[in-house]
Amino acid sequence: MNLTAWIIGIMERLGYLGIALLMFLDNVFPPIPSEIIMPSAGYSASQGSLTLIGVILAGSLGSMLAAALLYWIGYQFSHAAIFRFVDRYGKYLFIKSDDVKKSLAWFEQYGHRIVFFGRMVPAVRSLISVPAGMSRMPFWKFMLFSSLGTIIWTTFLACVGFYFGENQALMQQIFNQVGYVILGIVLLIIAVIFYRRWQRKHKT
Repeated sequence: MNLTAWIIGIMERLGYLGIALLMFLDNVFPPIPSEIIMPSAGYSASQGSLTLIGVILAGSLGSMLAAALLYWIGYQFSHAAIFRFVDRYGKYLFIKSDDVKKSLAWFEQYGHRIVFFGRMVPAVRSLISVPAGMSRMPFWKFMLFSSLGTIIWTTFLACVGFYFGENQALMQQIFNQVGYVILGIVLLIIAVIFYRRWQRKHKT
């Protein structure tokens, strides 16, 4: 049984609870991608077994519960303890210490705005919550930016599956193009941040 068939089977048995559970796992176990979960759920909604709004709400809720859990882990435990855990068990979650270090560096360098866009980038959304907690980002602000990014991303994925679920080639083309757009926006933000810092240095 392939991954897509397994995901669809869980949604057929558990409905909205299954979608929430799968999206929770997407955030803590990257090999289960939302790019399969939400379009599959959207396609199920187009067949009448679920509603599109219900799919979006369930997916967003599962994703945000995982984000809150990972934030709490980053907030409660020391840097050394987290890195020791990742070094020992990260291979089972397909996460490396270098990935966490890079996410922490990105978070501290580019600020809280990375949380919003990070929720739409594969792999990054699974890691960005821990550095947010480690950096003591206010929880309400983290949840606000995370919720906005999550709702936008899950809505987009579910709608693609709802309207284009029967055309796999077109879906893949849409995902590829949107991926480039998001990457371009992130790079633009980074460029603006560097330019502002350069301006401040020259003014002083």
